Amino acid sequence: MKTDILVIGSGIAGCIAALSAADEGCEVTIITKADSLISGNSPHAQGGIIYKGRHDSARELINDIMVAGDGHCEESAVVQLGEMGAELVDKYLLERCHTEFDYTDEGELDLTAEGAHNQARIIHCKDKTGKSIMESLVEEVEKHPNIKVMTRHMAVDLLTLSHDSTNTLDIYKNPACFGSWVLSLDTEEIFPLFAGNTILAAGGLGQVYIHTTNPADATGDGLSIAWRAGARCFNLQYIQFHPTAFYNANDRFLISESVRGEGGKLLDHKGYPFMKDFHPQGDLAPRDIVSRGIYQSMLNSGHPYVYLDISHKPSEWLKSRFPTIYGHCLQSGIDITTEPIPVVPAAHYSCGGVGVNLNGRTSLRRLYAIGEVSCTGLHGANRLASTSLLEGVVWGHLAGKDAAKLNEESQYFPEIYPWIKSDEHVDPALIAQDWMRIKYTMWNYVGLVRTTARLDRANHTLRNLQNEIVEFYKKAMLTKETVELRNGVQSAIAITLAASQSKVHKSGCHYLVD
Repeated sequence: MKTDILVIGSGIAGCIAALSAADEGCEVTIITKADSLISGNSPHAQGGIIYKGRHDSARELINDIMVAGDGHCEESAVVQLGEMGAELVDKYLLERCHTEFDYTDEGELDLTAEGAHNQARIIHCKDKTGKSIMESLVEEVEKHPNIKVMTRHMAVDLLTLSHDSTNTLDIYKNPACFGSWVLSLDTEEIFPLFAGNTILAAGGLGQVYIHTTNPADATGDGLSIAWRAGARCFNLQYIQFHPTAFYNANDRFLISESVRGEGGKLLDHKGYPFMKDFHPQGDLAPRDIVSRGIYQSMLNSGHPYVYLDISHKPSEWLKSRFPTIYGHCLQSGIDITTEPIPVVPAAHYSCGGVGVNLNGRTSLRRLYAIGEVSCTGLHGANRLASTSLLEGVVWGHLAGKDAAKLNEESQYFPEIYPWIKSDEHVDPALIAQDWMRIKYTMWNYVGLVRTTARLDRANHTLRNLQNEIVEFYKKAMLTKETVELRNGVQSAIAITLAASQSKVHKSGCHYLVD
C-alpha cells in the first residue's frame, strides 16, 4: 500500500492533521488500533478547550502558560498557540464542524476558569467536551473524499532508510521515514504501508502507571516507535499527574479541573482546606503543586485519599454542568450534590515526547509528531489546564499543511527487507505479569515524588525486564498485546532515563527530593 500522507492515530491532533492535508489535495490514510476513530485520550477530555476570555489577550494566555510551565516552556511555541489558537478553534470546531458547546442565556459561549488561568477563557460541552469535539471531527473526516480510514490497524515500527532499506548506501543519506509496518488486528497480517510523509499522532503513555486517567490503549506506542527509529525525544521526565482522580476500587475516573474552577474545594479527612498552605492560589494552583499538596496531605494523615467537595452548589446545576461525573460517581455510591468526592492523583499527561518544531517536524525527515506523543515545548515542565486539545488543533493544522508539500525526497521508496514472522503461542499470564511489574515499578519509583535511589532501582528493574520482553517478542506471534508490551517497557525506560539524567531536580512535574 502507498499513500501521500499516513496519519498514525485518530485523536484531535490526528483528525485535524488529516483534514488539513486532505484539504490540500493529498491522499491521506489514517490508521488506528481502536475499533473506531473515536479513541485515545481526546474523547475523555472533560474540562474544555482554551478559546478567549471576555477581556482576554494572547499575551495574558502566553503568560499563564509560561508560569504554569515553571520557566521551561519554548516561548516561540507558546506564542504560536497564543496567537493562532482561537482563530483555529473558530475555523475547525465552530464554523466547519459545528461542534456542540455550552452557551449562556444571552447566546454567548459559556466560559469557565481552571487552575492557573487568570480568567475564564475555556469553552466546554458540559463535562464531555472531548467527546463532543471528536464526534463532530470524525463526522467531517469520514465524509472527506481524500481520506481513507483503517480501524483495527496498528503501527508496529516505522519504515526508515537506516533500518529497512535493502540499499546499503541509504545509510549515508539523512535519516528519513517512509511509512510504517502495520499489523491488521483482524487478519494478523503485517504489511508495509509506504507514505510520502508520516504524521505520528498516537497519543499518550499513562498505562505504564498503575493509577492513570488514561484509557487502556495509551501504552506509549507512538513514543516507542519513534524512539526505536532514532527520532529525538526530550522532556520525558515531566509526567503530569492529575490531582483529582475518583478513588474507587474499580477505576480511577477523571474528575475534571473544572470542578475546582467552578468552586470545588479540596479537604483532608478532617474537612480542613489544606491547599491554602501550599500556594496562594489554593485549589486553583498549577496541577503539579496541587498534586503534591494532596500527596503530602495523604502522607501527613495516613489517609488513602482526600476529598473534593462541590456539594454547596445547587443540585440541579451540578447535574446539568457535570452530568458525566455525577452519573459515574452515583454508580459508585457517591452523590456529589450532597457529599464530597474521594480523590487521589493519577498519571494523566506526558508533557514531553518526540521533539518537534513549530510545524511538527521531528529530527527524522519525512516524520511529523503532533498531540501528546510530541514535545513542542509548549507545556514546559507542567501543562496548563485545557491546553492539550488546543495544541492538537494548532499543530495538527500546521503539520498537515506542511506535510502536504510533497517533494522529490518524499517520493523515494526503497526496496525493503521482508518481515520475519514468528508463531510461538502467547501466554496471556506472562503479558499480564510483565505489565504489572512495569506499572508498579513506575508508580513506586518514577512517580509523583522521586529519589535517586528509586530511579536507580527502576532503571535496573526495567532494563532486566526489557531484556526478557525482547526475547519473548522475537519468538512470539505478533499480536496487539505483544506489541503494546514491547512499547510499554520501552516508554517506561525512556521516562526513567530522562528523570535520572535531568540536571534540574525540582521543576514542574519532575520532583526529585534528594
